[in-house]
Amino acid sequence: MDNRVPPRAAGPGPRRRDRHGRGMRGPIAPPQVPLAASRADVFADLVQDSVERLERRWPQLADVDFLVLEVPRLDGRGDQVWSDEAVPLGGVVPARDGRRARVVVYRRPVEIRTKGRDERAALVHEVVVEQVAELLGLTPETVDPRYGED
Repeated sequence: MDNRVPPRAAGPGPRRRDRHGRGMRGPIAPPQVPLAASRADVFADLVQDSVERLERRWPQLADVDFLVLEVPRLDGRGDQVWSDEAVPLGGVVPARDGRRARVVVYRRPVEIRTKGRDERAALVHEVVVEQVAELLGLTPETVDPRYGED
């Protein structure tokens, strides 16, 4: 063991790991690969795909904000209170006081009820259609003629 590695000089900047002179470790997958996308990002993409599909038929949806939240807030404020009913998958906040209307999809309740990506995409679209229908005062079948088809 004559080839001892000299200690690294303490210089400016963070210390980085460079084991055995192989270079710096990089990311496991590049950002454009689906492996690097988080579940929240993938879910948001499913909601966005559904919204884009509906906006072609209903241009007024451009004035609506679509949000993804982890879980519904059931803290007793507003019109939501604790109850024995099922956990909501989505919700609508009508436009008022200069604020735009909002459609909310709750990620965790939807994920729990689905097994795969295709099933999740179908349920996300169903939830978005139902919430848009409630916002517009229409039936889900009017908002999307393919509603309920599998």
